[in-house]
Amino acid sequence: MYSSYINYFLIFVPIAIAFSIMDSSPTVVFTLNFIAIIPLAKLLGFATEEIALRSGSTIGALLNATFGNAVELILGIIALKEGLIRVVQAAQTSCSLLALTTLSLLVPAAFSASTPDDQEDKEGILQLSHGVSIVLLIVYLLYLFFQYEDEEDETEFPTTTLPFSIASLLVIACVVSLHAEYLVGAIEGVVEHWGINQTFVGIILLPIVGNAAEHASSVTFALKDKMNLCIGIAVSSSLQIGLLVSPVLVLTGWAIGQPMTLFFEDFETVILFASVLIVNYLIQDGRSNWLEGVLLLSSYVIIAMAFYLYPK
Repeated sequence: MYSSYINYFLIFVPIAIAFSIMDSSPTVVFTLNFIAIIPLAKLLGFATEEIALRSGSTIGALLNATFGNAVELILGIIALKEGLIRVVQAAQTSCSLLALTTLSLLVPAAFSASTPDDQEDKEGILQLSHGVSIVLLIVYLLYLFFQYEDEEDETEFPTTTLPFSIASLLVIACVVSLHAEYLVGAIEGVVEHWGINQTFVGIILLPIVGNAAEHASSVTFALKDKMNLCIGIAVSSSLQIGLLVSPVLVLTGWAIGQPMTLFFEDFETVILFASVLIVNYLIQDGRSNWLEGVLLLSSYVIIAMAFYLYPK
């Protein structure tokens, strides 16, 4: 039910493009494109699933892996191209809540803390990030194989034709890229006008864009008392960001000459580690209640306030 309501926000797609072309204020451009990407992310996920259902488990898994996080990848690559590395790193931190992805971020931080702060140290962190990213991608592919091997007996049927699904996927991806270009281009203006830092934009605001459809689905499942599905959505999304999107962005930065690494500031690393602890503690029994939800939301608000007030 809530997912269908998201489609009403499609009205913001032409409005956002029009205001962006008219060179409106960065705040207006950022806000309109922010809202416009939300329903497009849902439609992109739907088109991907339709194609995956017709492609067999292996190809379907790769399609879901590639396009299931297309919005995050597109936003990250465009921000990386513009040199907004802090925005890209922050956007990945907010989603990496699993042990392996946490380790992949703690190791570069420990490496940096135990070596001199010079050019050789920076080069070492960069090379370490490249190597860790390759390992994470290999682990993710093995995870896909393991996951879909267990789900071979599950049967779903597509509801649209294959040509329509492919055309929809390509068109929506292009439109998302256009909105992402406008959105990222307005970040610096918004940061300067409102006095906030890029880390807050990356860690609090941008993840909402790509995950809005998943949030709506989680609420729907929660209302139907299907808590296992809710927890599964959250964990799966975190795993895909940590094992796929982050390493792909690091390797993309390597390819285009942007020094994107897995090294984060001490404050961000501590926040990440604390987030892992509280989430793992609350979901380890596979059950949930409203008080645990309040605790998680309170943690999110505290983290949001901390990053809002964090010095630039």
